[in-house]
Amino acid sequence: MSVPSMNWGYPTPIKFGPGRIKELAEHCKAVGMTKPLLVTDKALSSLPITADALDVLAKAGLGRAMFCEVDPNPTEANMKDGIAVYKAGGHDGVVCFGGGSALDLGKMIALMADQPETLSVWELEDIGDWWTRADGEKIAPIIAVPTTAGTGSEVGRAGVLTNSDTHKKKIIFHPKLMPAITICDPELTVGMPAFITAGTGMDALAHCLEAYCSPHYHPMSQGIALEGMRLVFENLPKVYATPTDLEGRAHMMSAAAMGAVAFQKGLGAIHSLSHPVGAVYGTHHGTTNACVMPMVLDYNRSAIEARIEKAAAYLGIDGGFDGFRAAIVALRKELSIPQTLTEMGVKEEDLDMLTEMALEDPSCGGNPIEMTRENTRALFAACL
Repeated sequence: MSVPSMNWGYPTPIKFGPGRIKELAEHCKAVGMTKPLLVTDKALSSLPITADALDVLAKAGLGRAMFCEVDPNPTEANMKDGIAVYKAGGHDGVVCFGGGSALDLGKMIALMADQPETLSVWELEDIGDWWTRADGEKIAPIIAVPTTAGTGSEVGRAGVLTNSDTHKKKIIFHPKLMPAITICDPELTVGMPAFITAGTGMDALAHCLEAYCSPHYHPMSQGIALEGMRLVFENLPKVYATPTDLEGRAHMMSAAAMGAVAFQKGLGAIHSLSHPVGAVYGTHHGTTNACVMPMVLDYNRSAIEARIEKAAAYLGIDGGFDGFRAAIVALRKELSIPQTLTEMGVKEEDLDMLTEMALEDPSCGGNPIEMTRENTRALFAACL
């Protein structure tokens, strides 16, 4: 098929299709921005796609301001630096441009720039009604422009921030962190390095897989998660082998958004292991998810085997649960994903610390098997 241009409204207005980055300025104006700050990462800051986006803003009289001091696992220190730039420039909105790190940090800047100085971002962790501590009227408008296909932050109401002192990742939530408009232009993902294509794509798969396996009741997410897995299995190998495959890139952008919508149903042990490893060792989030995925399948097998068998049948994978697990392992190998956490630098002497951090992660609540100190440490050990 040729890649269509579509306007979707699920769950936020999505402008989907090749070349739609050209519409950035008009969408900024539509949500009331007159002087947006484009937030991206260091690697993207010097690339042509970023310069083109800034040109679109500048030609429309919206300036070409950029903040790019974003770590791979963004911290509150990055946020404070970004807020300083936002205030100094007199900005009135944020364009989050890039992968999950840039999108999450851009959201945090928009959230906290105009809140009272007495309010800490950590007081807005995704716990109960903590989000009500923020003044929703003071959250700047957000436009999201993903340049990777994995995190799905472009359709989410939260961002992940790492505490630079404790090295713990926290999910910061507010309903108004949902971008006002999202531009999904698959042409922006063509230049991704192969390892980023692989890691972000496996992140999308992890979101869909964990949502699908979560014991919580959410039939809409269940269906979205299943179709999202199909799109990843069919298209991630294609775009990894042929980066210019625009149709495959479009399908992966869809799968990424679908995964983030689906995980309203819950995440699980893949993410509760990955979050502390990423926070402590600075590993790529999606790559870490992919590394632990087969071991988490084994860990949850007694609770998910029948469900995975149904997924395997839908995906055209023979062999039920074992066939599905083998397909995951084969996909990891094809994408040159590290096979163990040891290969990613994780040390056995840190397992007790990582276990405690994993048990504090909110993703635990969506795992099909209850995560305890004993079985979580054993799972970490199995991943080494």
